[in-house]
Amino acid sequence: MTVDLNRRTVERFDALLGSDDLSALDELCTADMVNHALAPGRPAGLAGTREFLTNHGARFGDTGWSSLTVVAEGDFVVQYGTRGGWWRGGDLLGFDAPSGHYSRDVAFMYRFVDGKIAERWAIRDDLTMMRQLGAITTA
Repeated sequence: MTVDLNRRTVERFDALLGSDDLSALDELCTADMVNHALAPGRPAGLAGTREFLTNHGARFGDTGWSSLTVVAEGDFVVQYGTRGGWWRGGDLLGFDAPSGHYSRDVAFMYRFVDGKIAERWAIRDDLTMMRQLGAITTA
């Protein structure tokens, strides 16, 4: 598989966030995909990824990338940039966060096997988002 095909697969995966039709997930990911970015208590693999993609848009109102850099080499694709949205309010990582706009830096890394996503990792600046929403304040 080519690096360009892997990049396009990540773009298609990214477009599923908040989508009502997740049927492409089985085409984009291996059956035993490991999503290291899922919160504890969520189902593992594709089931947890499907649940996340379905519920994330409802909770976060993601507006997408405001800046994005993509690096792809071999079997890996990395996305880094700033993503924002509208938090609907409520419990966020154990803190009560009122509704409001947020923007945070994120990095996602994907590992491919035979042209499909086999693993996914995420690093998010949740602290900045929680400060923006007023869930936590600085002294």
